[in-house]
Amino acid sequence: MRVEIFSDVACPWCYIGLTRFGRVLDAFEHRDDVEVALRSFQLDPTLPERYDGTEADYLAASKGLPENRVRGMFAMVEQAAASENLTLDFDRLQVANTWRAHRLIHAAADRDASAAWATKLALLQAHFVDGESISDPEVLRRIGIAAGLTEDQAAAAASGSALPTTEGDGLDAEIRADLELAAAYGITGVPFFVFDAKYGVSGAQPAENFAQALAQAWAERDPA
Repeated sequence: MRVEIFSDVACPWCYIGLTRFGRVLDAFEHRDDVEVALRSFQLDPTLPERYDGTEADYLAASKGLPENRVRGMFAMVEQAAASENLTLDFDRLQVANTWRAHRLIHAAADRDASAAWATKLALLQAHFVDGESISDPEVLRRIGIAAGLTEDQAAAAASGSALPTTEGDGLDAEIRADLELAAAYGITGVPFFVFDAKYGVSGAQPAENFAQALAQAWAERDPA
């Protein structure tokens, strides 16, 4: 069975949703027969390589919200994250375009799915917990090597385009293909989980919803 997960590194609900789904998947009795494909999505492709301001500044400006409301949103997300033992730090967070981070995830996926998953979670931690820039080539190179890429592979992915491009190399083409697939599915928000190209589950759902989706998709694939 194949599960495609569309997400962005700059999405806190994606961090919560992927962590929760991973926990549910690990407990699924047919775990070894489930393939997970991480798909790219960009919540804001117009961001520069690095934004000169805080996450609160960025959200207040981009969404036209007062800072106290943005802080209230942070508190709600932090509470949800705590249910998965995640501690997010929005004050340290460095706002940046995520294109180069998606390049690294695709480079890891070209190695194997487990490397891609490790890379994605490490990027989310770097962004939301450690206050590191996910457009910084050195940060990306280090994460890629830790996930099993060679130094040359990690450096090539990390030194590519930092912004969305219609040209570039094979990694850029893979990202564009993911974005086109998301558009074909009608996906406008993430995280979004697609089970066997048949069922879609949107958002950081409760664990029981993920478990039910896995069981239903498996039962329809293998009724016996």
